[in-house]
Amino acid sequence: MLDLRHPAWLWLKKHDKTKHPPVDDRTQAMFDAGHDFEPYAETLFPGGETLGFADYKEYLSLPKRTQEALDSGVITIFQGRFEYGQLTFICDVITVVGDKEIDLYEIKSSTKAKPDHEFDLAFQMVVLEGCGFTVRNIAVVHVNNQYVRHGAIDPAELTTITDITETVKALREQTLQHVEAALKVAGSRTIPDISPSLARLGSFSDWVGIYRGLTTVEPESIYDLCSIGAEDTGQLEALGITRLADIPDDFPLSSKQQLQVQATKQNKVLIQADKIAKYLGSFTYPLYFFDYETMSSLVPYFDGMRPYQQVPFQYSLHILDAPGAELRHVEYLHRDNSNPAEPLSRALKSHIGETGSVITWNMSFEMGCNTTLGQLVPEYAELGLIP
Repeated sequence: MLDLRHPAWLWLKKHDKTKHPPVDDRTQAMFDAGHDFEPYAETLFPGGETLGFADYKEYLSLPKRTQEALDSGVITIFQGRFEYGQLTFICDVITVVGDKEIDLYEIKSSTKAKPDHEFDLAFQMVVLEGCGFTVRNIAVVHVNNQYVRHGAIDPAELTTITDITETVKALREQTLQHVEAALKVAGSRTIPDISPSLARLGSFSDWVGIYRGLTTVEPESIYDLCSIGAEDTGQLEALGITRLADIPDDFPLSSKQQLQVQATKQNKVLIQADKIAKYLGSFTYPLYFFDYETMSSLVPYFDGMRPYQQVPFQYSLHILDAPGAELRHVEYLHRDNSNPAEPLSRALKSHIGETGSVITWNMSFEMGCNTTLGQLVPEYAELGLIP
């Protein structure tokens, strides 16, 4: 998967791990969510046997233990390991359905099956076929983000199984080619081309971060262009352009990118006074300067909540009643281990009147939070942010 994201990424993993950035809090939270989700997904396969490993010695013995479990008649295996030549993988779930015939499942904490999962499972399929198995069905077990908690968590409702058998099997030959290329990269003594233009599968931003540690990137480079991707980067690199100021006027850019390049070329801040005046002129006093803090979890905390739903538990509110008035501050912080929606909404209604303008840093996010509160406590649904 690293090779598919960027060949140089795999090379670094093999030959220079120090260039890999540490796992950040966001990535760690994704890992943790996956670990929390697995036990719920595994309940869909009653009677399964978990193998896995706690140390390197157990990791080395895992293929043997996996085969022993199969030989003893175990139907469903969690965390088994298969080896074929230089290739190996640890399965999330396999279920034996016939003589050397299995169904293959990958457990993911996402809310849908993604292209990454297809390539991941295609690799697993290739290894299993190399080991002499026939893979009948291939699926992703993922989160059902429409599930609403009522009482104890229902694993069957929390999860969704998406069959991607045909899509994955169609990737067989392509995967064999990828494997051959990846083995060459891993065995090479020199790092392959590190250009961000080669980043794939949504890895551009992550790779640019690594790229900056591999080479010298001058200030105001093309990699600083907002919302740039691998394709645009490749086109600019092909033109020999490395700096924002050198991007031609006829190069296709979004309106925001055009403003950024224009400001860079002119070396000044561009101020659109007419638009600012129009925006400020739309305000009605009192002004409410507002910000939510939210909690979110794959497994809903309280009744009425959905997976990954952003539920406010705190807000900060500064109030300017009239021009020149003294700025007032009020706030709410939910301190109990209970659903914060009703008490927070009650407090907010007491702090925000029926007239005025609410100003936030990220208006769409705050309005989305209000929609969530309206769903959780319908009696407060009429309370909304005023754009």
